[in-house]
Amino acid sequence: MTTIGSVDNGVNVQALLDAREALKGSPEAAQFTWRATTRWENGVHTTTTVKDFFGLGAEQTHKARSTFTADHPDVFAAEDNGITPIEYLLVGLTSCLTAGVASVAQNRGIQLRSVEATVEGAHDIRGILGADSDVRNGYNGITVSFSIDADASTEDIEALVAQSQKRSAVFDALTNPTDVTVKVV
Repeated sequence: MTTIGSVDNGVNVQALLDAREALKGSPEAAQFTWRATTRWENGVHTTTTVKDFFGLGAEQTHKARSTFTADHPDVFAAEDNGITPIEYLLVGLTSCLTAGVASVAQNRGIQLRSVEATVEGAHDIRGILGADSDVRNGYNGITVSFSIDADASTEDIEALVAQSQKRSAVFDALTNPTDVTVKVV
């Protein structure tokens, strides 16, 4: 674990910086393919498993298989066996931004005591229900609010969040068009 002075947020910044330098000369190794497999259970209940991915020019495996359950709440006449798929976007966004805050803080020598992100997504469900074709199916807007206790000024904390947002893969995927191909095989 890399620390700067007495700062230890649990992030190995040196390994990240070394990887960045190594990949500058080997861009093909930076091409990753993330995978998930989803199985329908019943109704709108699904189970998704994440285990393998491709990166650094080879197949890779996570240390542990992760399983995610999705469903819809009772108010959608479902069984509520898990969070809704659109809520997973919020989980991914705040997880990515929060990890970024920790990494940037470590790199800048800022000791974190606590970081909490609260996210809210405004969603008009008339679109997904087909009740109004002029209403989009996704979020109308998302707000992420951070509460950060650190040995830094308000300006430095705001800069941590801004840099995290700049480097977040999930923030980018949500705020920029991404080509998505859906096919039956």
